[in-house]
Amino acid sequence: MRLSTRIALAVTVLVPLLVLASGWIMVRLVGHDVHAQADAHLRQRAAAVRPDARNLLRAMANDRSAAVEQAKQRKLFAAALDVGIRVTGTEGTVTEGPQPALDRPLPAPADAGHPVTFRADGASWRVLAVPIGVVKPAAKGTLWLFSPDTAGQEQISRVRRRIITVALLTAPVAGAAAWLAVTRAALPLRRLQRRASGIDPRISSARLDHTPTGVTEVDELAHSLRTVLARYDEQAARTEEALATARSFSAAASHELRNPLMSMRINLDVLDGGPEPGAAERAEIVADLRAEHTRLLGLLVMLRALAQGDLVEADAFVPVDLADLLHAAVADLRREHPHVRVALHAPPGLRVHGWPQGLRSAVDNLLLNAAVHGAGGARDGTERAGAEHGGTRAGAAGQHGDTALIEVTLAPGTDPAAPAAVLTVDDHGPGVPPAARQEIFQRFRRRPDSPGSGLGLALVGQQIALHGGRITVGDRPGGPGARFTVVLPLRPAGDPLPGGRDWLAGASAGEPR
Repeated sequence: MRLSTRIALAVTVLVPLLVLASGWIMVRLVGHDVHAQADAHLRQRAAAVRPDARNLLRAMANDRSAAVEQAKQRKLFAAALDVGIRVTGTEGTVTEGPQPALDRPLPAPADAGHPVTFRADGASWRVLAVPIGVVKPAAKGTLWLFSPDTAGQEQISRVRRRIITVALLTAPVAGAAAWLAVTRAALPLRRLQRRASGIDPRISSARLDHTPTGVTEVDELAHSLRTVLARYDEQAARTEEALATARSFSAAASHELRNPLMSMRINLDVLDGGPEPGAAERAEIVADLRAEHTRLLGLLVMLRALAQGDLVEADAFVPVDLADLLHAAVADLRREHPHVRVALHAPPGLRVHGWPQGLRSAVDNLLLNAAVHGAGGARDGTERAGAEHGGTRAGAAGQHGDTALIEVTLAPGTDPAAPAAVLTVDDHGPGVPPAARQEIFQRFRRRPDSPGSGLGLALVGQQIALHGGRITVGDRPGGPGARFTVVLPLRPAGDPLPGGRDWLAGASAGEPR
């Protein structure tokens, strides 16, 4: 049932009820006014005839002659005019005018001290009782005054009938008027319904086009529908990104795992075949197998980290104290690589709105990159590290010989218009050639002899971009080595995430970002 029909039916029922309720109040008021008018007339007649009623009571008590009593009665009845009179005393009862029959019991005089309604023989009367008395001779009686209530009851009944007639007439008229009014008022809602019913977000990019109507409820509903559609589009886009990320994860894993798995298969065939290898050759094969296993494990961990960065939502971002994060990362690096010397300067108080897991992963890979190449290495333009956060890192720096020295500094930015935190990581390795300083952040950029997966600095680049920052690579001031500089804006909470997060699904080896 349509809303207009529902409202019309409700009005059809409610309006007569309201008319009847108002009529009931009106009938009570009219009845009160009619009775008040009759009661005032009774009181006036009572005041006018009371002296004559006392004289008649005195004549009756003194046992005067019938002529005297009749004269008193005529005078009393003449003063009564249009009301009924009844005088009751110990000597009898005298009546005149319209009134109930004598055999009908009257209300108690005390109850009729104010005018009351009395019904007898199908008629209604207003009755007033006034006590009277004389001293000589001592006698007491009651003066009763009666006024027919027929006219008042007829007036009240007439008002009641008219109210019922009005209620019956207003029911269909009010229902029709309500239906027309609501149908007209609901036109903006029906137009919105027709526009919204033609939208299928699965097969069309068309969205709700709404012009404000001035009707608050309709405009708010249109705003809610547009918000729902926008959220649907956002979630559909995120779902598509998730599917693309999953496909890229599968493709990258399949491509990058093929060679290590083939190498491991060959080594296993050598171990299992004949002639059986000697002890030295066997130890070398086992070492190769362990290295390949470590690389496979690291590759899977890094691919998972890249996928998480591409799919992380805004609600995962919280205030992060960079100093605390750096101290924790340096402590872990020192524990796992005792030969690495790290000089850390990170004053507290610099907080960014970020993803703690992603920032920690970026810092760990920056530090590990410096540890791997901080004691020297070839300046060949490929990725200098790439060992994964969470993978096996023991002995990475030792493969390059000397003890690595890393200098880590955290400081606030110098531009007051754009508050930021500046992190620098210096090492004492061979540095990075200018031509290779962008390529090292691409996926799978690694030297043939690198122990990493080729994804470490790609993960660093992803996380810095995810947090709205930037990273640059240069020469370490004052000597050989590389300096990685990270600038992270101190953004307030609620800033949107950057679009186009495709570090896993997008740039592959050899593709510039």
